[in-house]
Amino acid sequence: MDWQGKSDAEIMAEAGLNLSERQGVDDTPEFVIAGNTHAYRHLLRGQGGKWDKLQRQWTFNGNDPGPGIAEALRAEPPPTAAGAGGLSDSGDNKPHYWGHRQRLRDRFMEQGADGLADYELLELLLFFSIPRVDVKPLAKELIERFGSFAGVLTAEPERLAEIDKVSYQTVVQLKAIQAAGLKVIRAELAETPVLKSWTKLLQYLKANMAHETREQFRIVFLNAKNAIIADEVQQEGTVNHTPVYPREVIKRALELGATALIMVHNHPSGDPTPSQADVNMTNEVAEAGEKLGIMLHDHIIISKHGYSSFKEMGLL
Repeated sequence: MDWQGKSDAEIMAEAGLNLSERQGVDDTPEFVIAGNTHAYRHLLRGQGGKWDKLQRQWTFNGNDPGPGIAEALRAEPPPTAAGAGGLSDSGDNKPHYWGHRQRLRDRFMEQGADGLADYELLELLLFFSIPRVDVKPLAKELIERFGSFAGVLTAEPERLAEIDKVSYQTVVQLKAIQAAGLKVIRAELAETPVLKSWTKLLQYLKANMAHETREQFRIVFLNAKNAIIADEVQQEGTVNHTPVYPREVIKRALELGATALIMVHNHPSGDPTPSQADVNMTNEVAEAGEKLGIMLHDHIIISKHGYSSFKEMGLL
């Protein structure tokens, strides 16, 4: 491509670089270059440009960078697709999913998670651990296998690893995302008394336990201001039974200096209806705690289809 004798604007257009001006901080002029920028990234950086990772464009402060960029393009032959690292927007050798990945990223940034189907949001996550592969089929397979987007994130590492295309890196990534989400909710719970943030508590418990494949019994220990001082898994059992000993529950509350507690367990079957054994055990804990000044606020049963609250059901 011969750029000699052409105007600055013509050279920029033929290179696929779109230059525009806007007001920057303190009303100073700021110039933006978008378009086929990857092929010219070294040149643009050499001209003083800064890459805006979120907007996917180059910014320049001060004077119009157009003349300098055009002059540099005249002195430098246009990059080939190979010289550009294989990322040129031209050519027929691009994999079909290349543009799809960028479109999905852009749609997420413009519309948020509500603008994406669950499998598309999962695709977006998989991009980071599985490069240069169409991950849409895998995302759909994972959701079908585990029932939902939440089911994928909460699946046990061993079950995720059973799927051929799920690598160790992908397992770590998915479990790290789950852990990060739980930490965010847990931090929000710590800021206010639990009884004033009941909805957040239920969200936290459901995220933690709803998709567990074995029954799990945990206790949320509270201080005199009903703030969480500990959240502990006390017992784990089979798919339909976890042994709970009231004396151990109260003993642990005394060790922590708790004045109140909330008992929680899950029903892997999906039905959160309490059994008679659940009712009997709850009454025993409530009576033992009352003698020592420890109040049982509630016993919550979590399942992937909902929850049951002994308090709401009039059983406490």
